[in-house]
This record gives sequence, structure tokens and C-alpha cells, in this order.
Amino acid sequence: MITKFYKTLILAGVVFMTSCGNNETATHEKTLKEPKTIAELGELLFHDSILSRGNQVSCASCHKPEYAFADNTPVSFGVDSLKGGRNTPSAMNQGGRIFQFWDGRAETLEEQAGGPIENPVEMDLPLTAAAKKLNEHKQYKEFFMKLFGKPADKENITKAIAEFERTLETNNTAFDNYMSGKDTTQFSESAKRGREIFNVKGKCFDCHFGPDFTPDQFRNIGLFNGKDLNDSGRYVVTKKPEDIGKFKTPGLRNIAMTAPYMHNGMHKTLREVIDYYNEPDKFVSNSVNRDTLLSKPLGLTEQDKKDLEAFLNSLTDARFLKKK
Repeated sequence: MITKFYKTLILAGVVFMTSCGNNETATHEKTLKEPKTIAELGELLFHDSILSRGNQVSCASCHKPEYAFADNTPVSFGVDSLKGGRNTPSAMNQGGRIFQFWDGRAETLEEQAGGPIENPVEMDLPLTAAAKKLNEHKQYKEFFMKLFGKPADKENITKAIAEFERTLETNNTAFDNYMSGKDTTQFSESAKRGREIFNVKGKCFDCHFGPDFTPDQFRNIGLFNGKDLNDSGRYVVTKKPEDIGKFKTPGLRNIAMTAPYMHNGMHKTLREVIDYYNEPDKFVSNSVNRDTLLSKPLGLTEQDKKDLEAFLNSLTDARFLKKK
């Protein structure tokens, strides 16, 4: 005979399993603020774990707003705490980019938005299943019908997220205000010297130029040796031998907020990055196919390094400085 005590335990167990089960179609109890635009809908989706298997992670789990929509770990963790293979880049200032991801395998923000959702070590949810979940969610179903005139599907889910990401442009920095003449007091003398080093002695401008400090090109900066550093980068996409070890040149806006750095997150600080470029062989002596721009040390002095870091810090948008 089952006693009253054990009956209570069994009932509690049933309740526990029901509430913690992996219910892909369960709706969120929280009332969502109705979005007025597609971009606002995309912002809701970006921060909602409903787009992942088991409602475990969201886009914002890895693209954290406080770190300029990057992550503060070498690589990020997806569903079931699965470890990713590359550092999470910033989702900001991507509206004008013609390649997405470190290896450039996507060419539009819409294509990029769908990648992590379906990636088995990130959000691990087919877009068709994501659409089904959203259409079974009373509020999201209404949002999609109002803004798109139809239920959620693969195309309008990624469209909404991409439209939100296009709002993440920044240009309110000490450097921008100095260049425009809006406010020349924010740009320090050290940053001015650093800008000159960036353009000439440091050779940074050879790879980082344009409004967002990237020409949307791919470079091998010496982080491939076929051994402990064996991510072949762009080669995975093109299969061209000359692309082995090449990765997309990232933009530098808000770079001070997005540590750690490089595609594998190997450098913890901007100073480490500067030290690396100054003398790459001190970090990786057996690199394969390293760019000729890094064929010999730059010869930066201690003051040069401090000034260059000051310039890079001047590319931080005011929204992040106010939080410090």
C-alpha cells in the first residue's frame, strides 16, 4: 500500500517533470511589449530564448549588449553548454558589411541571422521548428501577422533579426566628434599620436580602413600553423589553398568593449593585441602563410603602444562610456 507521504512525493515528482520538461511549443508567460516595427520585433526575438532548442539560449546570450553585442569569453557556449569553436564577434556596425562570420560564409545579415539558430552547438533549432514555436505563441503569432501580414516563417524571422541588427550602428565616439569638429576636446593628445601610428608606423591602416575600419577583406595574420592553431578559416568556404588561415578583418568600432580578441579569443586585452602585431614571432613562431605585412617587427616603442591603445579606445561609442 502506498502511504499518503509517498503519494505526495510521487505527485510532486510528476509536477516537477511537467514543469521542467523540454516542451518546444510551450509559450512564455511573460507579457511582451508589442513591437511597432519589424526592427522592434527583431529585438524581441534577439533577446528571446524561444529560438533555441529547449528555450535555453538567445542571440543575446552570446552577443551581449554590454560588451557591444560581442561576448566576454574566448568562445561562447550554446545549448546544453556546448562549446563553440570561434570567438563571438560584435553584432554592431554590420549593416554595411558584405561578409558575415569570421570565414565570410554568409553575405547578408539575414543569412547570418539564421546560422546560429540552426547551428547544432549554438541554438540547435531548425528555422521551420522555430517558426512553429512562434506561431503557437499567442503574442508572437499576432506580432507577425500585424507586421508581415502572415505567420512566422524562415524568411521573416531572419528578416526581423537582421532589421534589428541594422539599428546597431554607432558613430558617437571621441574620434568621430574630433573628425567632424563637433567636439575636439574628447580626443586626447595621446590618441592623436596613436592615430598617426595607426596610419603609418603600425601599418594598421593597411588592413583597417573605411568608416568602420574594415575593407571586408580576409587576411592571414599568423594564427595558423596546422598544429595547435589549426582553424583554416576562409579556406573552409573557398577551398583555395591561398585562403588557409585567413579570417575576415573585423571592424574596430567599440573594440575596447569586445575583449577577448582574434577569431579564437587568444588575446585578453588590446595591449596584448598590439604586442602581437609588433612582434608576431614572439607569440607564434611557426605560422604558415602569414601576411607579408607582418614579415618583420614593427619596432613600436612603449609610448607608441600606449598612444595606439589610446586611439583604439577613442573608437568607443558614448553609450558604453556612460556605463563605466
